[in-house]
Amino acid sequence: MPETKTKRRAPARKAAAPRKPRAESNGAKQASAVDRSDVVLKWLESGQRSMIEALRKFVDTVDEKLGDVHPSRRQEIIDAALEMVDRLVQAQYDLLRKTVDRAGKSVGR
Repeated sequence: MPETKTKRRAPARKAAAPRKPRAESNGAKQASAVDRSDVVLKWLESGQRSMIEALRKFVDTVDEKLGDVHPSRRQEIIDAALEMVDRLVQAQYDLLRKTVDRAGKSVGR
């Protein structure tokens, strides 16, 4: 009688249990917070540069359209634009301050 080889099936694998996230060391948390704060700072700087450029273009347009014809009206419009930009910068500053405070608290935990 010829010898037959029977193929054996590999035992079924059990589903792997979900891995628990590794606890980050305090140094890793700080590095991660620094990386994130660096990104936020670059974002804020970019936003401020964009606001400055937009204001510059706005003032140029007002000068072009109103020029010396309506100097008081021109100044009123530019002052309003400067006030708006000042509010935007203040809002960004407040956001940054709150972000840094919260990041400091989370790293301290």
